[in-house]
Amino acid sequence: MAITDGNGLPISATIASGERHEAPLVAAAVAERFTKEKPKKLIGDKAYDSAKLEIALAEEDIELISPARSNQKSRKQDGRQLRRYKRRWKVERFFAWLLRFRRISTRYERDADNYLGFVHLGCLVILLRHL
Repeated sequence: MAITDGNGLPISATIASGERHEAPLVAAAVAERFTKEKPKKLIGDKAYDSAKLEIALAEEDIELISPARSNQKSRKQDGRQLRRYKRRWKVERFFAWLLRFRRISTRYERDADNYLGFVHLGCLVILLRHL
């Protein structure tokens, strides 16, 4: 899981097992960020549309922007906030940059801490390229 800024540069990167849902991992990703200040807004896909997640992020003064799932009866957000969702491609671009590193795209490391270290190293290289 990764959190990026408005330009697609990494703010946080964490890993977890593949069968876990991403919504409960958001708190850990926000806590393990590279920067001092918290992000003001988080943009996520429909899977992040959860009342529990929205309340937890609101307690930390973070606004969650995600489109409503099809089984929701009412939309929680107006069109202005959902226009920001169109910028989610910047996160996908960050993952494309990260997967250009062969050591990260094919997981050779058995130990999760070693793999996370290579992910952080890849984030560092991406940040240094954009200085």
